[in-house]
Amino acid sequence: MASSSSLPDEDLACPLCKAIFTDPVLLKCSHIFCEACLHKWWEANRAGECPICREKTTEDPTSDRTTGATVSNDGTEKRASVSASVCSVHGERLKLFCVNDNELICVVCQTSKKHENHKLRPIEEAVLSYKEEIDGALRVLQEKLEAFNEEKQKNNQEADFIKSQAECTVIQIQEEFEKLHQFLRYEEVTRIAALREEEEQKSQRMKERVEKMTREISSLTEAITALEQEMRADDISFLQNYKVTKRRAQSEVSNPEKVSGGSIDVAKHLGNLKYRVWERMLGIIQYTPVTLDPNTKGDDLTVFEDLTGLRYSGEAEPSSDDDTHILRCVVLGSGGFGSGKHSWDVEVGDNPAWVLGVAESSSSDGGLQSGEMWGLGHRDGEYEAIRCAVSGVKLNVRRGVKRVRVQLDWDRGRLSFSDPVTNTSLHTFKCRFAKRLFPLFLAASDSDPLIICPVRVSVKVG
Repeated sequence: MASSSSLPDEDLACPLCKAIFTDPVLLKCSHIFCEACLHKWWEANRAGECPICREKTTEDPTSDRTTGATVSNDGTEKRASVSASVCSVHGERLKLFCVNDNELICVVCQTSKKHENHKLRPIEEAVLSYKEEIDGALRVLQEKLEAFNEEKQKNNQEADFIKSQAECTVIQIQEEFEKLHQFLRYEEVTRIAALREEEEQKSQRMKERVEKMTREISSLTEAITALEQEMRADDISFLQNYKVTKRRAQSEVSNPEKVSGGSIDVAKHLGNLKYRVWERMLGIIQYTPVTLDPNTKGDDLTVFEDLTGLRYSGEAEPSSDDDTHILRCVVLGSGGFGSGKHSWDVEVGDNPAWVLGVAESSSSDGGLQSGEMWGLGHRDGEYEAIRCAVSGVKLNVRRGVKRVRVQLDWDRGRLSFSDPVTNTSLHTFKCRFAKRLFPLFLAASDSDPLIICPVRVSVKVG
């Protein structure tokens, strides 16, 4: 209902002329009249009396005009409503709504040429109809607002997760680099220790040679001094001691050894130092041809910190016909392959429920949403080749497999599975691949984790 229709007619009309107020005047007794009507009544009756309650007033009613216009909020609203509910053309009450022009009209407007053949509705009916329409639109806006608030909350949660994920990743990076720092510090200490050891050995050898030479110099000095004294003696004494002097002069003394091999082998300690350290570093470095993408893991999986293994962490193992739950056990490899040959081994151990293979597309929330997939699966003691489904063709595998080798030749359209322990082929898919393929891993039992095996890294110098 419009506010104008809720006000009674007598509240909007002058008690004297029964018409809409014109220049309303408020008396002391709170009764309101048109100014012209009040003066006309006073001329015909007693001036200064209220036409209704007969209460006398000594004040000029014209001075109450402002008071009458502002007697109360309710009065102001009523007079504003009076103006809004009256046709500005004909001065009649607005009682109809023109559907064609979307405007309020009076009964006189109804018969005018402007609204000829227009659809007209009573105000009450139009208000009800349009409120229902606006109410429907309002509900849509409210639903959108709720959706925006929910999405904003999710974005805030995602922002918090991104921050937490970044902090955890920083810690892991620092831990990995600390391992490298420890290795390099150990190599530094070890190589400096080897240098100091060589320095000590060669310094000791030099010290011993110097001490030996010092003794020989002292002996030679004594012999030379004695001979010089014999040479200064008189002729008789010199000849008397000639034999002894001659033997002393002919005493065999070896020549001093030449210095050799005394320097530090600098080339041994510095030659290709970085390369030799890097070569040794390969002993502590593991390389896996495939790493897992934790952003694609299902809710029931736990991925190892180094992204090379996964474990089922759900409360209950999914049944074979529960496709939705099984897809929550999937994680994909990062990067994917769009060409070339690729191979990776996966340790499955005694896990009774797993699937390995490739898929065409990755999902941001951890499940397979679309695209082709090819895989080798194991469940309930049986092996099967899987194509685009959770179940597939049974395979005749007599011996239990502990490790599976996945070999992808994207260009030739071949995907092979084999047991690298026994060198036995398990199954081969032949298909023309058209999209990028992502390694796929599924674990549906917590008995054993699935671990991507590292490959041996070698260094070849051309």
